[in-house]
Amino acid sequence: MAKIFETKVLVVGPEAQEMIDGADMMILFGEGAPQDLAEYCFMIDNKDLTGPIQVGGHLVVDGQVFPITSVGDVVEKNLINLGHITISFDGDSEGSLPGTLHVSAPDKIQLSQGSLIQLFND
Repeated sequence: MAKIFETKVLVVGPEAQEMIDGADMMILFGEGAPQDLAEYCFMIDNKDLTGPIQVGGHLVVDGQVFPITSVGDVVEKNLINLGHITISFDGDSEGSLPGTLHVSAPDKIQLSQGSLIQLFND
């Protein structure tokens, strides 16, 4: 597997974990997140993507591996330009919104300040 992205969580918005627990999704955003969205985000500091995000690759969060099942049309663009990506843990292979990355996750995850987030291609 080739690592194409790595970042750490700098700030956890007060409602960010609830988005995972209640809506099965997490929102990553660079340091310039709009104020009304920031409370739902895990703030990150890296926008450097070194390869394409592909179905069959993996999201790794604090060592937990989640297969990528669908990649929205603007996921890469948003990550590079804004540090923004929405990750849905529903395992959907069709995709829903152009800015959403779908992964298969059997269990809920917990993130905290300092959590390591990585993307890999196979």
